[in-house]
Amino acid sequence: MRFSLHGLLGMFLVSAFFSTSLTNSTIAATPVAPNTTTEPAVQDQKENPEIALIRKGAAEFEQAFNSGNASAVAALWTPDGEFISDEGERHIGRAAIEEAYKKILAASQGHKIKLQIDSIRMLSDSAAIEDGHAVLEPSPLGVTTIGQYTVVHVKSNGKWLMSSVRDSIVDNTAVQGKLSELDWLIGKWSAEEHGSRIESVCSWIANKSFIQRTYMVTHPDNSVTSGLQIIGYNPQGGHIQSWNFSSDGGYAVGVWSRNGDQWITELQGVLPTGQPTTAFNALTRLDSNAYAWQSMQRYVGGIPVEDTDEVVVKRQSK
Repeated sequence: MRFSLHGLLGMFLVSAFFSTSLTNSTIAATPVAPNTTTEPAVQDQKENPEIALIRKGAAEFEQAFNSGNASAVAALWTPDGEFISDEGERHIGRAAIEEAYKKILAASQGHKIKLQIDSIRMLSDSAAIEDGHAVLEPSPLGVTTIGQYTVVHVKSNGKWLMSSVRDSIVDNTAVQGKLSELDWLIGKWSAEEHGSRIESVCSWIANKSFIQRTYMVTHPDNSVTSGLQIIGYNPQGGHIQSWNFSSDGGYAVGVWSRNGDQWITELQGVLPTGQPTTAFNALTRLDSNAYAWQSMQRYVGGIPVEDTDEVVVKRQSK
């Protein structure tokens, strides 16, 4: 959602743990061609600034919703915009949308909304489509708190506004079933490589609709980095998906596929410098207490980076 109480969802191991990881600041030290030949490629692959503005609008929606400001929420629509709730109710115009959100916000007091943007597609210089999921936390008892949404954005007088928003309910039981194959990840894990140590914790959140992974990396110089990953099921794409956020400001989105005891994640991200990153991460379950991880076919700003070594991550004893 962006959007109603009943229509609310959510990378694994892009970790800064490895000295050559995509999110590690040491990536800047990786040998590449001289700047005179690589800089244009980096510039060309930075995120479209219009998409960045649309993301900013999503953050403004979150802020307005979480502060209980129905007027500020409605102001993010065009004057004649429409909002179709997950119950099929159609609200046209800012005044009607504001009234609808007064009811939604009153019913969701004590809860915060968190958006997970799955994709933003530019249709033209002044139109775009955003698809995503949302979750209310903490999860209200007896209420479906996961939903998906589609937004049609238009640019009017230099500002991106929502022209049409449609919410739909995600079947919580179906989501939980899709993620149950990763239930073995729940717990505390650790590994060491090249003098760095990572400690991570995987836990269920949002009524077992997502897996949250937090990690902390201690590097050889005793500096520490950390990050957060949310793993969920994307019913629109029909696949498990993850969202990574690192303490240095980098982020990435991953699409998961399974082959037996191995999961492959296709990642696309952005470093704090604005450079785009891509990679394929392989996670192979060895047994109930260990898995192997490796990152391959990695690129930063279009420049290839060598694969990481395969590392064995072990479950910590309770």
